Amino acid sequence: MKPIRLIRGFLTVGSWTLASRVVGFMRDMMIAAFLGTGPVAEAYLVAFTLPNMFRRFFAEGAFNTAFVPIFAKKLEAGNDPRRFAEDALAGLFTVVLIVSVIATLAMPWLVMAMAAGFVGDERFPLAVQYGRICFPYILFMSLTALLSGLLNAGGRFVAAAAAPVLMNVVLIAAMLLADRFGWDMGLTMAWSTPVAGIAQLTTVWLAARRMGFPLRLRRPRMTPDLRRLLMIAAPAVLAGGVVQVNLLVGRQVGSFYEGAIGWLTYADRLYQLPLGVVAIAIGVVLLPDISRRLKAGDTDGGRHAYNRAAEFALLLTIPSAIALIVAARPLISVLFGRGAFDASDIGPTALVLAIYGAGLPAFTLQKVQQPLFFAREDTRTPFRYAVWAMVVNAAVAFGLAPFIGFAAAALGTTIAGWTMAAQLWWGSRAFGPAGRFDSRFRHRLPRIVAASAIMGAVVWGLTQLLGPALETAGTRYGALAILVAAGMAVYAAAALALGAVDPADLRAQLRRRR
Repeated sequence: MKPIRLIRGFLTVGSWTLASRVVGFMRDMMIAAFLGTGPVAEAYLVAFTLPNMFRRFFAEGAFNTAFVPIFAKKLEAGNDPRRFAEDALAGLFTVVLIVSVIATLAMPWLVMAMAAGFVGDERFPLAVQYGRICFPYILFMSLTALLSGLLNAGGRFVAAAAAPVLMNVVLIAAMLLADRFGWDMGLTMAWSTPVAGIAQLTTVWLAARRMGFPLRLRRPRMTPDLRRLLMIAAPAVLAGGVVQVNLLVGRQVGSFYEGAIGWLTYADRLYQLPLGVVAIAIGVVLLPDISRRLKAGDTDGGRHAYNRAAEFALLLTIPSAIALIVAARPLISVLFGRGAFDASDIGPTALVLAIYGAGLPAFTLQKVQQPLFFAREDTRTPFRYAVWAMVVNAAVAFGLAPFIGFAAAALGTTIAGWTMAAQLWWGSRAFGPAGRFDSRFRHRLPRIVAASAIMGAVVWGLTQLLGPALETAGTRYGALAILVAAGMAVYAAAALALGAVDPADLRAQLRRRR
């Protein structure tokens, strides 16, 4: 994939991911308005987390990190990629179906493992009920993830990136219907979750068929290629399990503080906007690209792609992180402060958002660094790093919870994120020049940081100046728009003035494209 196509891939996936995150954020704003941080909200949020946790564990986090490089190389060589994809689909379907049946029966224990603080109050039976309804979503989404990996490996990014928008649209429609007709809001949202999964699976299957891969569900069989895939995926499954343990740690700490699961979830959703737009877009595009370059022996091209991805990621996420820190309270107040989400929820959620914001560049760098290992079919090394990050997360979250309360869960996540990024950076040095930052990256990084600091100072000053307007119902949306627009304009001007970005690069790429 040429540099211009790589950037176009980032922008395609990023724009659709942005659309998904914006619509998803609208969904979360509605959940906060209808349910706030009360028992039904917390029960649904935990129930919805369960299938998503297992989805990342089996499909996106583990299976696809092994599937995409192998499939991309088979596609490049023309070595019967469709048969391999159908065998992988059959194997994944069988495993996830078995897990779904077991999880449905064991739902009370799963809820207890996720949120032991629910035991003994009304949140526990609600979470069990909602969990059993939501859990089939994992089956549809795991198959969606595999088909999305197939599309991404073939350079078809639109359908896979657009599919998540459907989930949020379905959930929003369900809430509007429940409010209009007086249906039980929690049950309506739970039932709409598997429906959304079916809509997403249909979308990517049709796109795969248009690409020439109308996959059929075959009887599972153990082929040499599938055995190789499982050997590569096994450490990634374990690494995915470690990542999900980190999630469990946060939920467990939060479940012992009334309203904390809601605060943690809503703050998580907000910082996921820039994380999703940049990090996920880069991870989706970079892994198949580096895999193809390794297959072709293009080491220099792989290094260039890695460095430009890291540069692009930090160019966008360092200013985003600073903005989330300095403007956390007005962001939460304006975007969530309505309906059942009252004034007592704003401060705790803003605190969590600021802590998560400090970890945003680390979470993004991980998405850039991990493809260096996965493209070489090395999933063991990231697993070892993930274990250490898990230990750090648990030590911080459980160790500091008696002193700083629910905020320890967010702090553990952020510190563990930086721990993981640092380990990946150190480990990638073993790849020689291909895993090291080039002179252009080292030249631009301090300028990106400086431009972001200037933007942060301006945004902080504006929050003080616009304080009353940000708190007043009639003016707060306009005041927030001014704050965001000013921050973007100041950062763009500072980045250009300091040399954090060079317009000549953009002009050169456009000329190359023509």
